[in-house]
Amino acid sequence: MSSEDTYESQNDQRLDDLHAKIRTLRGITTDINDDVERQNLMLDDTDNSFSSFGGALAQTSQRARQAFGLGNGSLRTGRVVVIVVCFLVGVYVASKVFWWWRGDGVQLA
Repeated sequence: MSSEDTYESQNDQRLDDLHAKIRTLRGITTDINDDVERQNLMLDDTDNSFSSFGGALAQTSQRARQAFGLGNGSLRTGRVVVIVVCFLVGVYVASKVFWWWRGDGVQLA
């Protein structure tokens, strides 16, 4: 066997090794591409879900504003504030009556 045959044999072996590495890299890049495409589809679906949720939330917010009459210069806003304050005062008075009724010595102020 001459040195040329030896070199040719080594080159063939290295060429086969290089070909195997290229096939492995091709498989890896194909897997990465497939994974990226799946993630893009998932992100698109998530974006669509959030967009529809945002639209539903905006519509619900608008309906709530209409129901409570909230807006610039609305008279109903004052009514809502009065109702909330009355509710809080009622809860405070009810708690004082409850503790007084239990007889814990707390007196009404």
